[in-house]
Amino acid sequence: MTLTDREEQVYQEIREWENRMYRYVPNDFQLVYDKYIERSFQLLPEKTREQFSSSLDNWLFHLHAFIQGSELQMDAKQRIIESGRIFHEGIQTIEDLQSLSIDQLQYIAGQHIARHRLYSFAQGGMSGTGGTILLGVDIPGMAVINMRIVQLIAMTYGIEVNTPYEMMTALKVFNISILPIRMQGQGWEELMNDIQHDGYFYEGKEEIANLAWVEQLLKQGLKGIAIMIFRKKLIQGIPFISMAIGAGVNYQLTRKVTDFAHKYYQMRYLLKKKESTNEY
Repeated sequence: MTLTDREEQVYQEIREWENRMYRYVPNDFQLVYDKYIERSFQLLPEKTREQFSSSLDNWLFHLHAFIQGSELQMDAKQRIIESGRIFHEGIQTIEDLQSLSIDQLQYIAGQHIARHRLYSFAQGGMSGTGGTILLGVDIPGMAVINMRIVQLIAMTYGIEVNTPYEMMTALKVFNISILPIRMQGQGWEELMNDIQHDGYFYEGKEEIANLAWVEQLLKQGLKGIAIMIFRKKLIQGIPFISMAIGAGVNYQLTRKVTDFAHKYYQMRYLLKKKESTNEY
């Protein structure tokens, strides 16, 4: 099955985005900032660094498994299949969705992406009120929202995320998507290489957490500080400034995650079609 003109257009658009990512050159401030983060992390005892990475990996694995097995995610999976059935009455399983066109799949994925961006915006706004409990659950809440949408995008493109390989791949997509753009190129290349070894079991590196997570957690910490500073700046009794900070930061993170994950699973869908053409 050859790529249609529309699929070829999407494929070239992703390649152009990929090239822009590879050509990205960090400025001097970013380079100095990277070295500062790295040196600060290296000051910690080796055992502490290992415990941080191990604990974060375990947390991500368990969170992924919890989301995947939740009733909410099962219901979402069924809705994806029902959405696919609108375009083709023969759709019965997640794998059957691969028979749909790229525009049909983009439409289904787009609905879930828009919904989760709204969830992220609302969750950030609530955290921005400055409540201790809401601020405390902000990072776990953002992890759930963004990890969940990565799984939903994968399922939309006909990929079950309940195998060891797909579970690790979804976690890697989530991890790379939250990195600064200057660090995403290498991660994207690893994902593209892993596609060549598609299978049931994952044979690559299983470590997810890395130094870049320190930067992401630092950003979330700075967001929390900004919220605490501006939460008493009330406009008609409502802390609009701190709510805007929380909502804006969370929305931008989910937008970044969904853009990256969507391009990755689109690319897998298109590459699979190209490979089936070559085999034929």
